[in-house]
Amino acid sequence: MRVLVVEDDPKVARSLERGLREEGYEAQVAERGDDASHALAQSVYDFVVLDLNLPGKDGLDVLRELRARGVATPVLVLTARDAVEQRVAGLEAGADDYLVKPFAFAELLARLRAQLRRGRGGEALKLRCAQLEMDLVTRTVHFAGRAVEMTQREQDVLELLLRHAGKPVSREILAREVWKTEERDSAIENLIEVVLARVRKKLTQAGGEGWITTLRGVGYQLAAKA
Repeated sequence: MRVLVVEDDPKVARSLERGLREEGYEAQVAERGDDASHALAQSVYDFVVLDLNLPGKDGLDVLRELRARGVATPVLVLTARDAVEQRVAGLEAGADDYLVKPFAFAELLARLRAQLRRGRGGEALKLRCAQLEMDLVTRTVHFAGRAVEMTQREQDVLELLLRHAGKPVSREILAREVWKTEERDSAIENLIEVVLARVRKKLTQAGGEGWITTLRGVGYQLAAKA
């Protein structure tokens, strides 16, 4: 589960990041509104914790842009205790819930889990492309109902391709999102090729031959084949 924490207070942001990671979530921090907009445009998240008072771009603008693009990712807004109008504005802009500062991490975690159990959040618990399905909770992969055993790294690569099904995913994105590096060197390039080859082979063995294609000079693409 990927969570974006948008908070300009470094102490609060790092505390949330650490706590979420300890609970098994993959957390990323953005301390400015424009950085948050960029992150949300470049990557897919399962949940967003959004402070509304941000430098660079107001949190409400970040939220409105997200909803204007049709993205239904659950968003929990953080507001000051006396900012009733701000809470109302956040909910009207498309927030799913709000939490008043200061707050207990246990309550934030409970609200996050509650949203992920509900309609829009529940949809994020599984990724599908035709007969291919990945359960993000149990970390299992099935093709046409048949279990496909994959390593953690293979699952991470497949998850990224599923999130962008039908669209090209560059090597740069794979390196950044899966290997957590901005470096472009032969070692990373080789690792990407090796893991992609293993994922292709396992999908082919399950009946998904030709589902992952290489786009020369662009990257890779996952698309169902007839």
